[in-house]
Amino acid sequence: MYFDRNVKNSEIYEKALHGTTTVGLIAKDAVILAADRRATAGTFIAHRKTRKILKITDKMALTTAGLVADAQVLADWLNTQMNYLTITKKQPVTVREAAHLLSLLLYRYKLFPFYVQLILGGYDTAPRLFSLDLYGSLVEEKYTSTGSGSPIAIGVLEDGYRENMSPEEARKLAVKAVQMALKRDSATGDGVDSVIITSEGIKEFSDPVQP
Repeated sequence: MYFDRNVKNSEIYEKALHGTTTVGLIAKDAVILAADRRATAGTFIAHRKTRKILKITDKMALTTAGLVADAQVLADWLNTQMNYLTITKKQPVTVREAAHLLSLLLYRYKLFPFYVQLILGGYDTAPRLFSLDLYGSLVEEKYTSTGSGSPIAIGVLEDGYRENMSPEEARKLAVKAVQMALKRDSATGDGVDSVIITSEGIKEFSDPVQP
């Protein structure tokens, strides 16, 4: 969601967390993230090709729901921290460590929060998936969804998810979950981006809107 100057400050929180659909799930030796491409400013469709899956490292990515500016700042900050810590530690930072860093920053600013809901997925010694809210709450998940279409998407995930799915099976389920939300949620739309993250890195995919 882009900031709408016609929206009162008291309404920003409510509106910021009610646009977009993103999902994440754990598969066999992989983590999958998916998100729609529509960005809204109130009822106005501000952009149809927004990237809501942001690369943090070669094996870690973040999905974003909420205010675009807040999400971009957090992604850039986390990317910088990962580069710095990798150099100083002389070894890669784990996904859990990255999630905790992000959680601490969100908690620190809870009185003046970043209006976001985030899913952090990555691969260190195994696939990892974490969900975070604007106050820094941190939960490790096997599958999760954020944004206005999440009630629809999570139902699709609960019905179709099973452990040890192949990466491509899990990606198709993630895309289906977003596409189902796209049909019923006006703030979700314009196709689906998805990624598969494994020990070898990140593979990106793009799926059109279903007829």
